[in-house]
Amino acid sequence: MNIKIDALNYYGATKKYQLHFPALQEDIEADVVIIGGGFSGINTALELAEQGITNVVVLEARHLGYGGTGRNGGQVMAGIGHDIEAVKKHVGKEGLETLFKIANLGAGIIRERIRKYNIDADFVPGYGYLAYNSRQLKTLQQWEKEFKAAAPDEDIELYTGRDVHKVVGSDVYCGALKHMGGGQIHSLNMLLGSAQAAASLGVKIYESSPVVEVNYGKEVRVRTAMGSVRAAKMLWACDSFLNNMEPEIYNKTLVTYSYQVSTAPLSDELIERISPLRGAFSDIRPVINYYRVTRENRLLFGSATRFVEYTPTDFAAWNRTLMAEVFPYLKDVKIDFAWGGPMACSANLFPQIGTLRDRDNVFYVQGYSGFGVTPSHIVCKILAEGIAGGSDRYRLMSRIPHATIHGRDSLRLLLVTAGKLMHQTAGFWKGRS
Repeated sequence: MNIKIDALNYYGATKKYQLHFPALQEDIEADVVIIGGGFSGINTALELAEQGITNVVVLEARHLGYGGTGRNGGQVMAGIGHDIEAVKKHVGKEGLETLFKIANLGAGIIRERIRKYNIDADFVPGYGYLAYNSRQLKTLQQWEKEFKAAAPDEDIELYTGRDVHKVVGSDVYCGALKHMGGGQIHSLNMLLGSAQAAASLGVKIYESSPVVEVNYGKEVRVRTAMGSVRAAKMLWACDSFLNNMEPEIYNKTLVTYSYQVSTAPLSDELIERISPLRGAFSDIRPVINYYRVTRENRLLFGSATRFVEYTPTDFAAWNRTLMAEVFPYLKDVKIDFAWGGPMACSANLFPQIGTLRDRDNVFYVQGYSGFGVTPSHIVCKILAEGIAGGSDRYRLMSRIPHATIHGRDSLRLLLVTAGKLMHQTAGFWKGRS
């Protein structure tokens, strides 16, 4: 399937960090070896280094941010998964309350990391959750109460009717919940700034170092084409780029795709019309449109197919149609970049962390289900606690079972389509359709 995975996208064209790490060409030892150089791998490495575990090695097959981290929406939003209630039966009432508290940590972790390490990630506060109809508006009314209870000091306000235009310049919405605690980042710059911070603390990062073999045991040996790492513990942090290197976790997720465009820089007047907040936005449907106004006056707009899984033949044209439904006055704007990318989805649409069966020194993290930017900063903080020796939060999240998805590759189109139909039906009953 040609999804233009290597096409130049907005993030690659506008990155501010020119970091280059060598390929692994020797045999080395570490306390922890991490496979994957995206948010999951780098965030975990940095969290470990901040705890004093600095003998950490990160192996990236291509370059940092090649996967989902370098091709996502850059949305900094509340939450940790699509629906925390979906895991209630596994964690109980108290566990669910803990997860709700955890779910609100992400934006704060990102802001603090930017401040602490002076990361140039173009963070802009301001997020808008958008409702198309009265049923969704009722959901936003409930979210407003929950958000204000969780963050009483934040500027959170629900707008309806024509007042929606104070948040976003579109006539298709009947409600907009403004949450100034959320916002947006340039996710690739956020990753690279975090990698620079991790390296400054002693973490060793290697690019162009695809793994060719992993041998488990009391110690783990990870071999690349030109070197190897022997470590006490390891972490699989490949998400949708795992490529069946570890079958036990590969079959716990199902891959779907999203597609994005970035316009050419727009005039200040047009940007003001799109968003007086210059914010980031998404509707609350089961399969969302998401978009944001960038520092360079571009509109970055993305989505995925609603019901049937397929790959559009022309990403720019496909996204332009969706964008024009929301902003008819943008139907003729120039598109500079169009790209797509895979997302690893779990059966319950909740991130997965844990250890392999009978391998308590081999950890994994995956299954963000399209919401990886903010949750990865939460999940990897908790994962690092688990790798460093354990915590109540880690034990809570790691005990949530992860269903095996049979026919993951051979039946992918059918399974994803069926999953989207089920998700849309559930969304109706939950006030999100």
